[in-house]
Amino acid sequence: MSSTTQSFPDRIELTGEGLVLRDWTAADLASMPGLFDHPDIAYWTPIVSPFDDEAARNRLDRARELRKEGTAILLAITVDGGAPLGEVMLKRAPEGTELGYALGPAHRGRGLAARAVRVMAAYAFEQLGVDQVILELEAENASSVGVATRAGFRLLDVPLITGEEKGRPYALQTWGLDRS
Repeated sequence: MSSTTQSFPDRIELTGEGLVLRDWTAADLASMPGLFDHPDIAYWTPIVSPFDDEAARNRLDRARELRKEGTAILLAITVDGGAPLGEVMLKRAPEGTELGYALGPAHRGRGLAARAVRVMAAYAFEQLGVDQVILELEAENASSVGVATRAGFRLLDVPLITGEEKGRPYALQTWGLDRS
């Protein structure tokens, strides 16, 4: 972590919009493959696939490293602080403060992702003092475009981010939400 990067608290729990966003724990390891080992997540996200018990342990360890470095926060999405339904992420990047998310397939269609993104954006605005948060997503990912729209983001007029991941090319649009 550079001397100019603000560290994150050791423990974070955010509440709002009927959700509790909390730290991942070792007790969550058994449920993580059921959330993240899915073709949609493998295709649309950089999350490793297949996502098995070893991948879960590695993800938890990496989440803890990123937090200590002051680079990123990965929180479990829950409705009551209990069973995780997915994940929301805040990452400090050269492009800005980026948010991301993944929901387990059984938990989609209830507005959880948009609500989690709004709660994490509020944290970024109120606690970290950022002026804008961004989402980077593929235009063809209709579900993510819907989340961005429902969460109040607007498509920014910036160049596409192109690259290749998991053997396939991608072109990411940047969506932004400004501090109100």
